[in-house]
Amino acid sequence: MTTHVNDPGTVRRLLTTRATWAVVGLSENRARAAYGVARFLRDRLGMAIVPVNPRGEGAHDAVGHKKLADVPGLVDVVDCFVNSRRVGEVVDDAIAEKDRLGITAVWLQLGVVDEAAAERAKAAGLEVVMDTCPAIEAPRLGL
Repeated sequence: MTTHVNDPGTVRRLLTTRATWAVVGLSENRARAAYGVARFLRDRLGMAIVPVNPRGEGAHDAVGHKKLADVPGLVDVVDCFVNSRRVGEVVDDAIAEKDRLGITAVWLQLGVVDEAAAERAKAAGLEVVMDTCPAIEAPRLGL
């Protein structure tokens, strides 16, 4: 049972404020949802993209990194394209890197649910959006 409820104001602000999104799970694999959603974030919403994946592979002309701890610049939102069993680790990494990178929010993609991780993120002062996708939410908002 999901108890987290996404705040519409948070969703709107995250999708309308120019920011840098670390997309965890983004690589050059065009068959993966992360590839198309990252392109949507960049091209339609004007976000900067930082690919994060186990090989450190870049995507969409952006330099990739193996983990959040390797990212040298600022990141506003950590967008999680990993399954629910693994997302807690990514959220914990975002919490650990929050101050260094300037992270303000974590976005758990459609189908990715981890209530305990969401609670840890909130307790650390991060905003949380869970179990939805920017490419779904933006059209609902008329973006």
